[in-house]
Amino acid sequence: MPLVLLLSSLYLFYTVKVSAVEVTTPEEMFVENETDVKLPCTFTSAEVISSAASVSWSFQPEGAATRISFFYYSNGKPYTGKDIPFKDRVTWAGDLNKKDASISISNMQFQDNGTYICDVKNPPDIVVKPGEIRLRVVEKDSLPAFPIAMVAGIVIGTVTGLTLLISIVVCLVMRKNNSKKRYSGLFWLLVGWKKTAQKINSWRFLN
Repeated sequence: MPLVLLLSSLYLFYTVKVSAVEVTTPEEMFVENETDVKLPCTFTSAEVISSAASVSWSFQPEGAATRISFFYYSNGKPYTGKDIPFKDRVTWAGDLNKKDASISISNMQFQDNGTYICDVKNPPDIVVKPGEIRLRVVEKDSLPAFPIAMVAGIVIGTVTGLTLLISIVVCLVMRKNNSKKRYSGLFWLLVGWKKTAQKINSWRFLN
């Protein structure tokens, strides 16, 4: 009997596979002080999204060693912790049917700097590596300008490159056309000289 139970356990161990939920979040975000922010969190799961699926968010303040659980979503209902920095400022902004576990936090403050962790469970897919967002709250009108500058540089570089390419193509076409015209003119000039020479020879022969 114990042997049968052992074999049955081994069979279940090798036949029942538990897939991992893969969570995706941005690595870093910047948000202006006293503004609202949406913390994006999406996930993939091999299983159908059921009522047992759940989402939990935790917060690790900058410089702190521990995490604070502040938001939980399950069976269509959101729950917030009692003693959290943004108790009345966090709202559910996701849709589990679309595999979206995002939340929104209003009126961001400087003390909200830190790491936000998104954790998703969808049984039997429960093995998961949470997504982490490193968030920085900055003064208004002081968001990093490098993304805009980078986009502007790419656009300017692309336009300049296309303009240069078009100019080269136009020059080559014009040069080719001019070469054809010069060749054609030379050809007809030689033909004219040949005809003139023939007429002169004919006239000399008659005289």
